[in-house]
Amino acid sequence: MSAPGHRPDAVRNRTRIVEAARAALAESHHVHLNEIAKRAGVGQGTLYRNFPNREALLAEVYRRDVEELVTAAPALLAEHEPVEALRHWLDRVIDYAEIKYGVLAALEPTAWQGLVAHSHNPIEGALSHLLDAGKAAGSLRTDVDARGVLLLIAYLGRLDRDEWEPTARPLMNVILEGLRRQDVDRRGQQTPKSS
Repeated sequence: MSAPGHRPDAVRNRTRIVEAARAALAESHHVHLNEIAKRAGVGQGTLYRNFPNREALLAEVYRRDVEELVTAAPALLAEHEPVEALRHWLDRVIDYAEIKYGVLAALEPTAWQGLVAHSHNPIEGALSHLLDAGKAAGSLRTDVDARGVLLLIAYLGRLDRDEWEPTARPLMNVILEGLRRQDVDRRGQQTPKSS
């Protein structure tokens, strides 16, 4: 959703509101608009001009996170070899998932179902791009696809909030290690076959 008006201060206010909401969601699923306005350093009127209700604000947080996750894939591949790019992207997925569950917990089911449906294909496409680069480089298994990896990642949603921080990243590392070709070491070098 584009920011109403094109004044730089209005765009900055909108961005600060979304960032404040994202930070609040990382701490708790119970997000109050007056707290977000204070965190963003704006008045309640400014908040409501940009987001007429809580659902609109939370939906924007979710959409921006999806957009950042999707655009990160090619940027990471430009900076890193495929396995390392995938590792960085999966780290972002953990951050995204934590916010996603906060948004979904705070929204009514009818509101979040549309958001999730809208985000699935772009995220799957970004992951496919990363996997294809790793397969082409010979560092990732060729018998996996983005849909299968997303199914594995979806199980992280079963973690309770207090389990998230100590458990999500180690489990994501297990997924990443499972995606590596077994005859390739961590540096991407082929390991000699034992006789």
